Amino acid sequence: MDTALSPDHDLEDEATFRRLAFLDLDLNGQAADSAEFEQCRFTRTGLARTVLERAMFTDCLVETSDWANLKATKSGLLRVEVSLARLTGLQWIDGSLRDVTFRECRMDLATFRFTSFKDVAFTDCNLTRADFTSADLRGASFTGCDLSGAQFAQADCAGARFIRCELGGIGSVTSLKGAVVSAHDLAGLAHTLAAALDITIDEG
Repeated sequence: MDTALSPDHDLEDEATFRRLAFLDLDLNGQAADSAEFEQCRFTRTGLARTVLERAMFTDCLVETSDWANLKATKSGLLRVEVSLARLTGLQWIDGSLRDVTFRECRMDLATFRFTSFKDVAFTDCNLTRADFTSADLRGASFTGCDLSGAQFAQADCAGARFIRCELGGIGSVTSLKGAVVSAHDLAGLAHTLAAALDITIDEG
C-alpha cells in the first residue's frame, strides 16, 4: 500500500484512489463528485467539512480520524470499518451502508436521512440526537450506544437490534415497530413510549 501525499492526492471530481494509506493528512473542507476509494486506509486524516457527491468507499479502514460535519449525498460505504473516529454532525443523505462497522465513534448530531443499512453494526458509539428519518434500518444493530434524543421518524426498523443502549427521549418512538430491543433497554424506553401513546404512568 502506497502512502497518499498532498497535494498529489487531494480530492477532485471522478478521482479513483486505490490501495492508498492516508496518514496524518488534512483534507478538510475539500469537495469532490463521484470520487472512489478502494482498499484505502485513513489514519488521523481529516475530512471535516468536506463535501462529497456520489462517493464510494469500498474495503476501507478509517481510524482515529476527524470527519466531523462531512456532507455526503448519494454516497456509499461497502465493507468499511470505522473506529475511534469523530463524526459529529456527519451528513450521510440518501446513501447506502453495507457490511459496515462503527466502533467507539463520536457520532452525535449525525444525519442518515433516507439511507439504507444492510449488515451495519454500531458498537459503543455516541449517537445522541442522531437523525435516522426515513432510513431503512432493517439491517442495523446498535450495541452499547447512546441514542438519547435520536430521531426515527418514518424509519423502517423491522428487525433492527438495540442491545444495552440508551434510548431515552428518542423521537417518533413508534417507528421502532418490529425492532428487537433488550429488556434492559425497554425499561428506559417506557416513559418515551408512554408519552407517544398518551399513556399516564402512575408512579404510586
